[in-house]
Amino acid sequence: MTDDVPDFQSFFRPLLEQLANGKTWSTQDLYGSLADRLELSSTARRERIPSGKQLTYVNRIGWSKTYLKKAGLVAQPARGQVNITDRGRKVLAATEGRLDIKFLTEYSDEFAKFHSVDTEETQADTTGNKTKTVSPEKTEDTPDIRLDKLHRSIENALATELLSWVKANTFQFFEQLVVDLLIAMGYGGAKAENGLVTAATQDGGIDGIISQDRLGLDRIYIQAKRWDKTSIGRPEIQKFVGALAQHDAHKGVFITTSSYAKSAVEYAERVNYRIILIDGEQLTRLMIEHGIGVSIKETYYLKRVDTDYFEGDVV
Repeated sequence: MTDDVPDFQSFFRPLLEQLANGKTWSTQDLYGSLADRLELSSTARRERIPSGKQLTYVNRIGWSKTYLKKAGLVAQPARGQVNITDRGRKVLAATEGRLDIKFLTEYSDEFAKFHSVDTEETQADTTGNKTKTVSPEKTEDTPDIRLDKLHRSIENALATELLSWVKANTFQFFEQLVVDLLIAMGYGGAKAENGLVTAATQDGGIDGIISQDRLGLDRIYIQAKRWDKTSIGRPEIQKFVGALAQHDAHKGVFITTSSYAKSAVEYAERVNYRIILIDGEQLTRLMIEHGIGVSIKETYYLKRVDTDYFEGDVV
């Protein structure tokens, strides 16, 4: 058994071999059969692509099937069904070993045309000079996974830049930011008037308050620490608990641009108060997710064929 899901090109030959008896398979049965054939472990069968929306092995088999179809080696006689073509049988009989995109491109003009748009991606440096080329034939990822990874890479860079902007601002700005963020997350009924930044000289260790109901009977108390190089230790969390006790409160959110020492995390989990700790990394992720301090640069839509339109009853 293997815990690693093979790259999608590694499914080309096994998929053709699975269809070689001429039987028409349902795609769902094909996924399970190929997983058995390649002896994927339960761990491998549970793995999901970065977006979490699809099982990795299903995604890779699905794209493998699409590529083989574009090369004319398999066909889909009906929705959710697949079988091998005469061309697919000839390829199996005439070749040995691994099949890949390079082979499909050389073998099939139809596939070469389909794949030509994505044949070579050129990267450029900040001056606009071409630096290197990346050939998709060498990638082990399907287009879905490549797109997910690219999106994550862009968000990681954005989060790093966002945190530097937050740290460069004043502590007053940071206190307002964390109140805005919690309101954007839906606390206080998502109404700005239910969020309050306390006066710096009168906060008593509390930097912000979110009223969960109209009468202010249920409140969330906030501590905001715009720290840079040092982590938040247990003493700071103890002070926050003391401030909550003064307000006869039992729950609060401690947000920092830094990180938390192990002792701080353990204390927050053990103390008889509901304390949520948010560090700099989680802070920027939440800001991106809820649109605080960021704006949409571009929007891309991924579309699929609407099979119901083509296969439904004609009115």
